[in-house]
Amino acid sequence: MAMECSKCDQPAVMHAAYSGAHLCETHFRESVERRIRKRIRTDDLLPSSATPEEPVTWVIGLSGGKDSTVLTHVLAETFEADPRVELVALSIHEGIAGYRDESLEVARELVADLDVEHVTVEYESEYGVRMDQVADADPLDMAPCAYCGVFRRDVLSRYADDLDADVLLTGHNLDDEAETALMNFLEGDVAQMAKHYDASLGPFPERREEPAFVPRAKPLRDIPEKEIALYAHLFDVPSHIAECPHSTESFRGDIQDLMLSLEETHPGTRHSILAGYEDLAAMAADRYRGETTSELTPCSTCGSPTTGDRCRKCEILDSLAD
Repeated sequence: MAMECSKCDQPAVMHAAYSGAHLCETHFRESVERRIRKRIRTDDLLPSSATPEEPVTWVIGLSGGKDSTVLTHVLAETFEADPRVELVALSIHEGIAGYRDESLEVARELVADLDVEHVTVEYESEYGVRMDQVADADPLDMAPCAYCGVFRRDVLSRYADDLDADVLLTGHNLDDEAETALMNFLEGDVAQMAKHYDASLGPFPERREEPAFVPRAKPLRDIPEKEIALYAHLFDVPSHIAECPHSTESFRGDIQDLMLSLEETHPGTRHSILAGYEDLAAMAADRYRGETTSELTPCSTCGSPTTGDRCRKCEILDSLAD
């Protein structure tokens, strides 16, 4: 027998075990969008200083996967008629055969329907290499994700700055955030916890305090991954579902398996982990304040902000050229 929605007499399309609620299609949609709007308010992404004459610019990291497409879809529909907000979607083509071409086609389809400005950047044009080549060469004996992460952060930071972004938005969901929190805790990385949260500044305090970086925010961080996938399915939000062929994050994979098991037997585990992590991280931020960020200087090769003489991106590019 089909369950009814907890808020009306319509058939439920999902059961949130962590809250006990059964929600129909309408109330499920309202629930997801309400949490996104609340996060935007909590993180003060649309400050009172924003006006039609001086709007805020939100640059969205759009990969074409379900998280980034749902985020772009909801923000575009919510703020379509709000002249205080300008949206720009930023996609990255890493150069991964049989993977990124398909997801970027999805991204292009989405932004065309939503009439959102779209910028695409390629590793090959930026760095003269494709990610497939980097993974094959592996000059520093690292996992492919380590190389890609350095390049991705560089592109996102530089282009968000070039696009005059007030905030760079990413599609990290509740599962992503709880997994990262648990990884940092299990690794005993208290200093990393301190970097990622401060009670007075919100996520990524070093970006808010350091003008060299565009602040980042995660409007989906309160929503479980399965709910985002269901939202995309129910409301025809195009998305590309595939795993990167170079993905080798075995530790995160173990944490994902553990999290799924815990959530199944103890609903609400993800929310509890993240809530506790933020309290601990706020205390860690007080302990490490002034010690977790080093003075930034321009990279001697490319001019990007770095803590040493040369940035990690330039060191990797040199190793590939050897």
